[in-house]
Amino acid sequence: MSTEAAAAEPTGTMPLPAAPVVSIVTPSFNQGAFIEETLRSVLSQRGDFSLDYIVIDGGSTDATMDIVKKYDKLLSDSRWPVACRGIRYRWLSEKDRGQTDAIAKGFARAEGHILAWLNSDDVYSEDAIQKAVSVFRERRDADVVYGTAAYINEHGEAVGRYPAEPFDGKRLAVVDFICQPSTFFTRSAYDRSGGVNVDLRYAMDYDLWIRMAQQGSFVYFPEVLSYYRLHGESKTVAPHHALENHRECLRTVVRHFHWAPVNRVVGYAYHSVKNASPAFISRRPWMVLFGALPVALFLYFRFNTWIRLDDIRLITPRTIRKLLAMERLFE
Repeated sequence: MSTEAAAAEPTGTMPLPAAPVVSIVTPSFNQGAFIEETLRSVLSQRGDFSLDYIVIDGGSTDATMDIVKKYDKLLSDSRWPVACRGIRYRWLSEKDRGQTDAIAKGFARAEGHILAWLNSDDVYSEDAIQKAVSVFRERRDADVVYGTAAYINEHGEAVGRYPAEPFDGKRLAVVDFICQPSTFFTRSAYDRSGGVNVDLRYAMDYDLWIRMAQQGSFVYFPEVLSYYRLHGESKTVAPHHALENHRECLRTVVRHFHWAPVNRVVGYAYHSVKNASPAFISRRPWMVLFGALPVALFLYFRFNTWIRLDDIRLITPRTIRKLLAMERLFE
């Protein structure tokens, strides 16, 4: 098994039991178009572990809860082919404060040695949980195991690949290379970090990785563990979410690293200008970028008191092409 790990001191993580309990939380709200595929991908996981699956719904008004209850009945009637040591399936549907609140509720109820969350429009790859469990068994010092993911569209067609990388704590300030639906962590690591910050709406995973990295060991497993769906209403893609997403990520980096990396500043400036521009400009990425550069320069010196060598190294044609390529991918 090929893995690449962070250079970190062992944190005293307890060895896993022979058949660990893995708790997966799925937050949902009006995702009736996608949640059945999500549920099936979790409940079909095979391996030497017990599954503790918790769906936390925000009071959906579409078909979401009919689908959730359908799988509850299939399991309770023993009509679902369980391929692991056993499945405990639970759900809750009530109004909440949003996705992060739902995730926190789920983990408060979770009983697993290993935790993860899978959003209600994403999908696990075959044997994803067993692969993660195997890495935890192999690397007893691991607090977090993460893989990569394939981007899919609303029809389930592959449209790209998540830019996951081997772990580097310093580089985490520059880019979130840890793919959330492909990430698993120990209960102890989650508790030590303080859990997800319910005040965050977009960067809750990024913020959690940074806090976990301050006191834990990350292991990169370079295989596709999930399929990350991009569609018109996803927070990664939807234009009305993009600006707030970049703003929250930038603030998260500044809070933890006391540094605003130039690529983060340019990304935020880019979406600020795009959001404020008429359609004939906002639809042309190079025009938006041209208008964003002076805004980025102003913001950079507002956040930073000096120019860092690391930022100079980030100003490359490759970085610009990456920003514009991601923009085209999400259109």
